[in-house]
Amino acid sequence: MARIVFVGAGSVEFTKNVLSDILTFPELGESTLVLHDIDAERLATAEAMANWMVAELGLGAKVEAHLDRRAAVDGADYVINEIAVGGYAATRVDFEIPRGYGLRQTIADTLGVGGVFRALRTIPVMVALGTDLAELAPHALLLNYTNPMAMIPRAVYEGTAFRNVIGLCHSVRDTQARLASLVEVPEEEVSFVTAGANHQAFVLKFEHKGRNLYPVLDEVIARDPELRRTVRVEMYRRFGHFPTESSEHGSEYLPWFLHHDDQVEHFRIPVEIYLRWSAENLGTYEETRRRLAAGEGVEIAPAGELASDVIHSIETGTPRVVHGNVRNGGLISNLPDDACVEVPCLVDRAGMRPTRIGALPPQLAALNRTILNVGELTVRAALEGRRDHVYHAVMLDPNASATLTLQQIHDLVDDMIAAHGDLLPEGVR
Repeated sequence: MARIVFVGAGSVEFTKNVLSDILTFPELGESTLVLHDIDAERLATAEAMANWMVAELGLGAKVEAHLDRRAAVDGADYVINEIAVGGYAATRVDFEIPRGYGLRQTIADTLGVGGVFRALRTIPVMVALGTDLAELAPHALLLNYTNPMAMIPRAVYEGTAFRNVIGLCHSVRDTQARLASLVEVPEEEVSFVTAGANHQAFVLKFEHKGRNLYPVLDEVIARDPELRRTVRVEMYRRFGHFPTESSEHGSEYLPWFLHHDDQVEHFRIPVEIYLRWSAENLGTYEETRRRLAAGEGVEIAPAGELASDVIHSIETGTPRVVHGNVRNGGLISNLPDDACVEVPCLVDRAGMRPTRIGALPPQLAALNRTILNVGELTVRAALEGRRDHVYHAVMLDPNASATLTLQQIHDLVDDMIAAHGDLLPEGVR
């Protein structure tokens, strides 16, 4: 059976969700589940949880736990990456220092100065992981969940000999479900084509039995003033296609919202919401640890996680369409070939086969290129040890450049580099 490795397994709530899926697929119930984390306490918690779940379901799955990454990935079939380099402390830095410069962020993990520095912390670890996989598990599939999604897979395929990497994100799936709900058509009856850059992909086709559903959506929006007070609806109105990212997250990829008090108020943008979510996750972890120590166990409920769906499709031949973040290579003809783009992928026993989209509408491609430019400079900064490219990336970031002067950006980057220190690549710090 499959050897499925969880890198960053100490992200216990996420690990629980994927394990719930895997262990409730009858065809995967005998898998070898390999847990890796650099935090011994969190790893022990994840191991106790996995063993409890296997025993509770009466399955024959094997559980291994390794502090050593190479031992964990040796011979892997699938590697699910969910690391957060620097943890909550680094996340706080990503918000607190920019706040001192008057720069607002909401999630700060995908673009903006927070996304740039999360990438710079993460890429050295991912390059080491990709190098290990090229040697120890060259046929494995690396399923990445760690943001920034347009940068992390790119760093692996540009910085290592390992190429079999795909990024997975819930935003397309959740957007398509939301749109179907708004127009009151069963999701399984809607024809979607959605593609672009991660967190700024757009719904290109939205049809029911050949009928364009966008006019129906327009009627729904016209009747609902609350919908009109969301960033994503405003972007749809201005750009002509519905974006895949939530309003709070999408606002920080753009220059038109967070710098303006009236826009923050009108569109109800929850500044720094991710700090609150992160603190709540710490509480969830402690409660899970307490329950396991008390013998109470955890809830086992299938979550429909994308990684488990991919593994199930490859292992059983069950066809599915999953949106993945992959090297472009002409899939979207008016975006750079080396960029990481998000497109529908057919998954079955043959693996994952991305869909060739062709050209995006020019206004969407132009917007995506502003996002991908920041990602390219950040990846080059990390792989080449180029501190100057860190400045360049933040200078070109839409939110930072709309808020700060060039000198302020330079000083902010210096402060961030000093704060994150040894977590950053050599040559940057």
